[in-house]
Amino acid sequence: MRTVSLVTLGCARNEVDSDELAARLGGSGWQLAEPGTEADVVVVNTCGFIEAAKKESIDTVLAASGKGAKVVAVGCLAERYGRELADALPEADAVLSFDDYPEIGDRIEDVLLGRTRTAHTPRDRRTLLPITPVQRSAAAVAHVPGHAPASGPRVLRHRLGGGPIAPLKLASGCDRRCTFCAIPSFRGAFVSRPPAEILAEAEWLAGHGVRELVLVSENSTSYGKDLGDLQALEKLLPKLASVADRVRVSYLQPAELRPTLLEAIAGTPGVAPYFDLSFQHASGPVLRRMRRFGDRERFLQLLERIRALAPEAGVRSNFIAGFPGETDADFAELKLFLEQARLDSAGVFGYSDEDGTEAAGLPDKVPAPLLAERVEELSVLADEAVSRRAAERVGGVVEVLVGTAGLGWAAHQGPEVDGHVTFTEAAPEPGSLVRAEVVGNHGVDLRVRVLTGER
Repeated sequence: MRTVSLVTLGCARNEVDSDELAARLGGSGWQLAEPGTEADVVVVNTCGFIEAAKKESIDTVLAASGKGAKVVAVGCLAERYGRELADALPEADAVLSFDDYPEIGDRIEDVLLGRTRTAHTPRDRRTLLPITPVQRSAAAVAHVPGHAPASGPRVLRHRLGGGPIAPLKLASGCDRRCTFCAIPSFRGAFVSRPPAEILAEAEWLAGHGVRELVLVSENSTSYGKDLGDLQALEKLLPKLASVADRVRVSYLQPAELRPTLLEAIAGTPGVAPYFDLSFQHASGPVLRRMRRFGDRERFLQLLERIRALAPEAGVRSNFIAGFPGETDADFAELKLFLEQARLDSAGVFGYSDEDGTEAAGLPDKVPAPLLAERVEELSVLADEAVSRRAAERVGGVVEVLVGTAGLGWAAHQGPEVDGHVTFTEAAPEPGSLVRAEVVGNHGVDLRVRVLTGER
């Protein structure tokens, strides 16, 4: 029996891709190797977002090649660099494109049998579909394997990970042109999955023990614009909430967070009042150079509107320190925002040039020693800010979904990306949804006492 194992790196979007690849491989007669066992072929689903993620992907390929199995690189790093990656990483027996996914079983068989496959030459995948979103009909994207949702008469998915929480893909691609981000060039233009297809997969996941659905995409706020319905997500959320106990929306763009969507997330029963907002900075001039919207005052006003609708809402974001042209005044504005925003979770990254992005050619780069200093200062400030916010929740009541290893997540905590919950006594059964009083915190993490049994 031919065996294959998949190693997934990067974001939840990649997790869904790996589940779809696993389903395709199973349908092609491949046996998925059990965790911890050796396989004939190891498929590494790589991440190509930032330098650290690229290094981890390469290190994972090297580690897998040292165990004697055939190794195949897929995913974002493989798509982004193609032949260049294959030449630089001969330890990978093949580097495959998103276009290879529909025939992944045959491609892996070629590798196992020693057939040479030339890696692809990367292209800007935004050029594969019409510029106007509403022209991207299902028929228009059907011939673009890397874009077309993995649809069909059955749900094309095999869960590689267990537990009561699972990501669910809303869409693929992104139409934004942030100067620091290369993702749209290799993920392509934005394409929404049809609502009926998303609901069918949600029901399938619920049938496999999933109680929380985490909606993922490159930009969830754009959902429906290519379907001719700018409020498609607002209509979809109540339907998903009728399938699962909790629905969480991730990857929201502040510039596109319209009032009706804000109200739907904050007020729909079963939808977590959770706002994963990609602020990136708080200085207006820096955000303009990033080709993004907003400034400190506008972002604070947005947070005020959110908390007026849902006072206990969770808010997370990421920030880039040291973007080209960032002055002391810009950095001070960012620090002030972090002190005022009362975020539940905040990630801090130092700017680095990314191949093919506009920002890589911008002048006035922040010197490396100063950049490192700003990253350290902002990271300390972020840790202090989210710890204060967690302490504010002590004495309150939260609804916790219990995962594995004795951990849980409240509605304001994104699983695996934010803080978590531990219990004063033995943790309830995994998959339980319980009400609990917050009795303490350790940094961003909460300590709770269960008030009731499973809901």
